[in-house]
Amino acid sequence: MTGTTKSQLISSAAILLDSGGQAGVTLRAVAERVGVSHNAPYRHFRDRSALLGAVAEQDFRSLSRAFEQADAVSDAGVAVRRAAAALIDYARRHPARYRLLFSDPGLPSDIELRDAAFGSFEAFSLIVRRCQAEGVLPSGDTVGLTGLIYAAIHGAIDLELGGRASGAKGLGDIDATVDLLFTLLRSKTDRR
Repeated sequence: MTGTTKSQLISSAAILLDSGGQAGVTLRAVAERVGVSHNAPYRHFRDRSALLGAVAEQDFRSLSRAFEQADAVSDAGVAVRRAAAALIDYARRHPARYRLLFSDPGLPSDIELRDAAFGSFEAFSLIVRRCQAEGVLPSGDTVGLTGLIYAAIHGAIDLELGGRASGAKGLGDIDATVDLLFTLLRSKTDRR
């Protein structure tokens, strides 16, 4: 492993989270994986919650970068769908980390984590604002519309990850659900 001990601890915690969920992440297991003493993590993190918070902060920043990359395409409609796809892909590849970011009330509420979380929302919101300006999404309250889109995507992800998605209920596939959402929102702009 390369990088600072702190970055190695965060990366190892993320790997353990992916392979065994939150129960698999202990400071001792992370230290063992990195090859440092079992006390070494305490030099960087006050406790397990702080380490998990560092994983969440890192992943929120990664999502922000993914949304910024999606926003770099010239077509706003493609950009918002790519941003949604990046979030869905993240949830599918890292379900335990996704739950950590969006469903764990036990995460520390330090300023860096809050800034990283809000930064990822803002990066998505900039795409929504661009879509509104170009007539791809309905005009109006950008933050509210971003929240609605985020909530719909998160709901569909939660149903799939929890094994509760059902085609009989119209929610059998996240991608189809998100396509329908954007189609409906687009049709609202077309009726003007």
